[in-house]
Amino acid sequence: MTLSTPHTFRLGLVAVVATAVAAAGCQTLDPYTGETKTSNTTKGAAIGAVAGTIGGIIVGGSRKQVLIGAGIGALVGGGVGAYMDKQERELRERLQATGVSVTRSGDYIILNMPGNVTFPTNSSDVNANFYPVLDSVAIVVNKYEKTYVDVIGFTDSTGALDYNQALSERRARSVASYLESQQVLQQRLVVSGRGPSNPIGSNDTPDGRAMNRRVEIVLTPLT
Repeated sequence: MTLSTPHTFRLGLVAVVATAVAAAGCQTLDPYTGETKTSNTTKGAAIGAVAGTIGGIIVGGSRKQVLIGAGIGALVGGGVGAYMDKQERELRERLQATGVSVTRSGDYIILNMPGNVTFPTNSSDVNANFYPVLDSVAIVVNKYEKTYVDVIGFTDSTGALDYNQALSERRARSVASYLESQQVLQQRLVVSGRGPSNPIGSNDTPDGRAMNRRVEIVLTPLT
């Protein structure tokens, strides 16, 4: 499991991702009703949030070499989309009514885990009642091993920036550590914290700040 910092992120991917999202839109699973939602408003809000999240994902390079060396073959051509379709479908089925949303953007899948269901206040210890949800995630990502697993922590803007950055890293690390305990291969994981960056809600309201306190898991195909 690697702890990544913003300085190690690949530059230029944000623009590429934003273009792809704008062209294809985002399909998001309502975490409670199970309904798939796409609207112009949702698309507009999602473009910035999704591009901001996956713009820093590191693909290829040493991580790819390690995974291929471990016997995990890369996906090719038209098989990539079909592979991610199957993984997305199983995640949606398992995570319905858990409070975790599933967003598909091109070949990326993003799982949004709200802080209020994942961690106690100001803590980086995963709530025990959230273990079964992470168990479900682990079952699917272990089945679909040809994907990178990036675990990214975020906070709201309340409090000192240094504190929020450290908290976001600890929370992401806790989720990744639990996934490792469920046999998710360490070499697939990269962990990072982004503090209050990339908000998905307004930090001026309690509801918006609650949305911003989250851990996201980004699944990217190994190609």
